[in-house]
Parts: sequence; structure tokens; C-alpha cells
Amino acid sequence: MHPHHAPPVFRRHRPRVSGLVAVPLGLIALVTVVDLLTSPNIHLGPLLVAAPALTAAFGGPVLTAVIGGLAVIAQIFIGVFHGGLFSSNHEAQILALIVVSTFVVFFRYAYNRHEQELVQVRGVAEVAQKVLLRPLPARIGPLRIASVYVAAEAEARIGGDLYATVRTPYGSRIMIGDVRGKGLTAVGDAALLLGAFRAAAHRNPTLPTLVAHLENTVYWDTVEPADPETAGESFITAAVLDVPDEEPLIRLINCGHPPPLLVHRGRVTELAVSDPALPLGLGGGLPASAYEAEAFPFAVNDLLVLYTDGVVETRDARGVFYPLGERVAAWGGTQPQHLVQYIHDDLLAHAGGALDDDVAVVVVERCE
Repeated sequence: MHPHHAPPVFRRHRPRVSGLVAVPLGLIALVTVVDLLTSPNIHLGPLLVAAPALTAAFGGPVLTAVIGGLAVIAQIFIGVFHGGLFSSNHEAQILALIVVSTFVVFFRYAYNRHEQELVQVRGVAEVAQKVLLRPLPARIGPLRIASVYVAAEAEARIGGDLYATVRTPYGSRIMIGDVRGKGLTAVGDAALLLGAFRAAAHRNPTLPTLVAHLENTVYWDTVEPADPETAGESFITAAVLDVPDEEPLIRLINCGHPPPLLVHRGRVTELAVSDPALPLGLGGGLPASAYEAEAFPFAVNDLLVLYTDGVVETRDARGVFYPLGERVAAWGGTQPQHLVQYIHDDLLAHAGGALDDDVAVVVVERCE
């Protein structure tokens, strides 16, 4: 996972085979020469099967078949040299080499087909991610933004964490959320919430009205889901923020989401609201009057760190949770992009190189 403004594109990298092909060719030559120079009673021909097996590790089915064919030719040459080509021993060795080489070529072909299908799936996931989780702009109004996202299922490249930003006539609105569960159901719920946010936020309703709209959207989808077995089981934690252009503050409604962190002159403060709302989908379709935005200072050069619970719930080998606030306080930098990169690298190091949950981090800086 790397900080980005556009999702990374998977590219298939093939190893260079020009140098590696010398290994099976050298093995064929070595076995053949040694077998010719030794007594006819010593049979090294069966070792030739290693040549196509080695080739399959780095080459395609065609190259593997060619090396297998050369191994068979070498085995025939050995039989002719020793004057026993049509003996039962040499015939059995040649037949066994042909059969094993054929199986190796078949399995290499099957592996290539599987690899091609995986690349296609990755490509579809990349497109889906670009449509669903649009890259955040590097600059929106007086704000600079950097973000990072990684799905727990790395091959899927998409999961239930989400974020979005919308520009209004008076400022910017930012949302970060985390869908309960994983898989396609989580992706569908994330798409639903993102669509509702993008459709409503730019119309500049009050923040409570906007959150009430999001609550109703998620709630009615859980009441009448596509899969009746999941009815009433889905919910989404979310933090929805209003960042005015002309006021040094943010307004926040937190619906069961981890509280954002504010970095002001190197000091980190947790922006915990006094009365958190229920996660979206659990309120039964609450009206706007049920929500109240709380204001927090957000001055020029301040940094705002939004994140999902996958960050703070990441454990190290001893079971210790990742101390995000402490690590951000120890960082000491100023650029959002650098902070995102720092959190990314530090989080992976804390987890031992692999994450167990979806992770999203958004860092916002107010500029002059």
C-alpha cells in the first residue's frame, strides 16, 4: 500500500529467461556428456527429467516443451551411443521422460491460464476501485489532502473502508467510513453510502440533514436488502466533516467511528465528540434533529488525521495495538503526503508486513 492520488495499477512482471534457460540446457549437456563417458551399466539419463522441471519454474509451456524435447533427444542419443536404444531399459527411460515432460508442460499451461485469469480479476478490481473509491484531489479549496487505502484481501484490491470529499460553495465536506463485514456485501454497502454522500453533500444541506440522509439511505437498504438473510445486519461507522473556507474550524458528526486526530504545532489531540451518534443503519431512519454537529478548531498549518479502525486495531507480534496518536506525535513533519507515507510504513512494520483488516487513512492540511 502506498499513498496515492490515483489507485496503483497492477502490472504483470515476467522474469528474464534469457539467462535462466542456460541452466536446463547446461544440465542436459552435462548429463549427456557424463553418461557417454561412463560405463554403459551406469544410467544417468533419468536425471534429464530435471531440465523441463526447472524450465517450468521460470518459462512458459512452449519453452518447457522445447526443453523437454531436447531432453528426450539427448536420452535417445545416449541410447544410440551405448548401442541399446531398443533395449527395454532405454525404451522405459525414454517413455518415462516423455510422460513426465508432458505432465510438466500441462501443469505449466494450467498455471499460465490461472495467472491470466488472476490478472483479469485484478484489472476488474482496479476499475471497480476507481469507480467506487475515487482518488481524493491533492488540493480542494484551502485544503491539501493525502490518502492511502488497502484492502485486507490484497488480490481483491477493494473492501469496505471508504472515503470521499465534496466541494460546496462555502467549504469542503469530507467523509470516512467503515462498513461492517467484508466481501461483496461490504463493497455494495460502501458504494451505496458513497453515492448518497456525493449526490447530497454538494447541495449544501446542513451537516445534520446530510447525515440524516445518509442514515436513511443505509437503514432502508438494510431493511430491504438484496439478500434477505442479511436484513438488519449491516451498518457503517462514519465521520462526516464540514470544513468552512473562511472559519478556522471544522464541524463534525461522528457516527460510531474512531475519532479524528488533530495535529496543532506538533501536539496531537483526539477530536472526541461529547455525544457520538449511532453507526449509520442502526438508528432506524433518524431525523436531522437527532444529530448535532460539534465544532473543533482547525487553524492554518494544522493537520487532521482521519482513519478507520483497521489502523488502531492492528497488532504486533506481542498483541499490542498500533499506537497511532503516539506515532503521529513522534513524527514531527509538516506535509500530509509525508505523514501518510510515514503511517503506512510504520503500520506495516508494526504488523510484521501484513495487515488483517482493511485500512484507510486521510490526512488534511489547512493552507493559507
